[in-house]
Amino acid sequence: MTMKLGLVGLGRMGLNMRERLRERGLEAIGYDPHAADSDVDSLESLVESLPAPRSVWVMVPAGAPTREVIGQLSRLLAPGDLVVDGGNSRFTDDKISADVLAGLGIRYLDCGVSGGIWGRQDGYALMAGGDAADIDRLMPVFDALRPDGDREDSFVHAGPVGAGHYAKMVHNGIEYGLMQAYAEGYELLAAEDSIADVPAVLRAWSKGTVVRSWLLDLLVQALSEDPGLSSLSGFTEDSGEGRWTVEEAIAHAVPAPVISAALFARFASRQHDSPAMKAVSALRNQFGGHAVRRAEPAGIA
Repeated sequence: MTMKLGLVGLGRMGLNMRERLRERGLEAIGYDPHAADSDVDSLESLVESLPAPRSVWVMVPAGAPTREVIGQLSRLLAPGDLVVDGGNSRFTDDKISADVLAGLGIRYLDCGVSGGIWGRQDGYALMAGGDAADIDRLMPVFDALRPDGDREDSFVHAGPVGAGHYAKMVHNGIEYGLMQAYAEGYELLAAEDSIADVPAVLRAWSKGTVVRSWLLDLLVQALSEDPGLSSLSGFTEDSGEGRWTVEEAIAHAVPAPVISAALFARFASRQHDSPAMKAVSALRNQFGGHAVRRAEPAGIA
């Protein structure tokens, strides 16, 4: 019998995951109150459409939205049903969710998902946490979502509840550092007059070099579409995982200078006129008489 999965959240990731599951022969029923592609009109209808024991994968933003959905599911599901949090929840939230559901006889897994908008085509890397029996039960879903090839290359049962999101948190912290290194290299190339074609240099690194990666390929693609990145602002958000990674590095006394610096660089990107750098400029002027650049006078509204 074809496995049925309920999927809550049809955003950029969730919608593509639903389509990949369907393309791989699973029946995925999606619900999202804000999406025209929703298959049902309510969470109740989603639960009613699934055969017992039910499996529901939650793919909504971390924090309050995830807690709200899991709370609603706790009142709709029955003992033996299974909930998977596949969003970017903080690993400490997983035990809370698991304990609440366990009191009602409902099973729980957490799963970090990486692959972005390319996952429908290329597959997703999956990092799951929870009991082995629940992992086995959902393995057809994991196998449908991950890339083709050896399971161990793109799927891991990382440990008990919370371990999947912890692994994804560290993954995203590493991602911060890698992106920052590529970005700084790009800026340094662009600053040198002798470099005639910055995108061409980066593209030449795509094959054979020790720094080749998918992130580098994506940077090359972005520059091919907008060579000077002139259509973009430097303002860069962080979704939380970088902060949590740095907090965990502190808690475990693990030095993580690259990830920390990458996180702080994102904070710096949001400051139009950095108070800290103003203070540095003032100090240089005070102790050394170094020239300072005066702020432009405010315009008249």
